[in-house]
Amino acid sequence: MSSYIELNDFLKINNVGSTGGQVKLVIRSGVVRVNGEVETRNRRKLVVGDTVEFDQRVFKIGAEVVREHT
Repeated sequence: MSSYIELNDFLKINNVGSTGGQVKLVIRSGVVRVNGEVETRNRRKLVVGDTVEFDQRVFKIGAEVVREHT
Protein backbone atom coordinates (compact mmCIF):
# COMPACT_ATOMS: atom_id res chain seq x y z
CA MET A 1 0.00 0.00 0.00
CA SER A 2 1.10 3.56 -0.61
CA SER A 3 -0.02 6.80 0.98
CA TYR A 4 -0.53 9.90 -1.11
CA ILE A 5 -2.93 12.69 -2.09
CA GLU A 6 -3.36 13.89 -5.65
CA LEU A 7 -2.34 17.47 -6.38
CA ASN A 8 -5.79 18.50 -7.60
CA ASP A 9 -7.43 17.18 -4.41
CA PHE A 10 -4.85 18.89 -2.22
CA LEU A 11 -5.39 22.24 -3.91
CA LYS A 12 -9.19 21.93 -3.61
CA ILE A 13 -8.83 21.24 0.12
CA ASN A 14 -6.72 24.40 0.41
CA ASN A 15 -9.25 26.57 -1.44
CA VAL A 16 -7.18 27.24 -4.55
CA GLY A 17 -10.35 26.83 -6.59
CA SER A 18 -13.94 26.12 -5.70
CA THR A 19 -14.38 23.47 -8.39
CA GLY A 20 -12.27 20.73 -9.90
CA GLY A 21 -12.35 22.55 -13.22
CA GLN A 22 -10.90 25.72 -11.70
CA VAL A 23 -8.14 23.78 -9.97
CA LYS A 24 -7.34 21.94 -13.22
CA LEU A 25 -6.92 25.27 -15.04
CA VAL A 26 -4.65 26.62 -12.31
CA ILE A 27 -2.42 23.54 -12.45
CA ARG A 28 -2.28 23.46 -16.26
CA SER A 29 -1.35 27.17 -16.36
CA GLY A 30 2.07 26.34 -14.92
CA VAL A 31 1.89 28.42 -11.75
CA VAL A 32 2.03 25.50 -9.29
CA ARG A 33 5.36 24.10 -8.17
CA VAL A 34 5.96 20.77 -6.46
CA ASN A 35 9.33 20.41 -4.75
CA GLY A 36 10.55 23.49 -6.63
CA GLU A 37 9.56 22.23 -10.10
CA VAL A 38 6.64 23.49 -12.21
CA GLU A 39 3.94 20.81 -12.17
CA THR A 40 1.16 20.62 -14.76
CA ARG A 41 -0.18 17.13 -13.99
CA ASN A 42 -3.50 17.29 -12.12
CA ARG A 43 -3.15 13.86 -10.60
CA ARG A 44 0.47 14.18 -9.46
CA LYS A 45 0.80 12.02 -6.36
CA LEU A 46 2.00 13.98 -3.35
CA VAL A 47 3.59 12.16 -0.43
CA VAL A 48 4.57 13.21 3.08
CA GLY A 49 7.41 15.73 2.90
CA ASP A 50 6.59 17.15 -0.54
CA THR A 51 6.17 20.91 -0.83
CA VAL A 52 3.59 22.70 -2.98
CA GLU A 53 3.96 26.36 -3.91
CA PHE A 54 1.17 28.52 -5.27
CA ASP A 55 0.46 32.25 -5.18
CA GLN A 56 3.35 32.99 -2.79
CA ARG A 57 2.10 30.30 -0.38
CA VAL A 58 4.12 27.22 0.48
CA PHE A 59 2.50 24.05 1.81
CA LYS A 60 4.36 21.06 3.21
CA ILE A 61 2.53 17.75 2.86
CA GLY A 62 1.97 16.14 6.24
CA ALA A 63 0.68 12.74 7.27
CA GLU A 64 -2.71 14.22 8.14
CA VAL A 65 -3.59 14.87 4.47
CA VAL A 66 -2.44 11.68 2.75
CA ARG A 67 -4.60 8.56 2.36
CA GLU A 68 -3.61 4.94 1.99
CA HIS A 69 -4.30 3.38 -1.41
CA THR A 70 -4.07 -0.26 -2.37
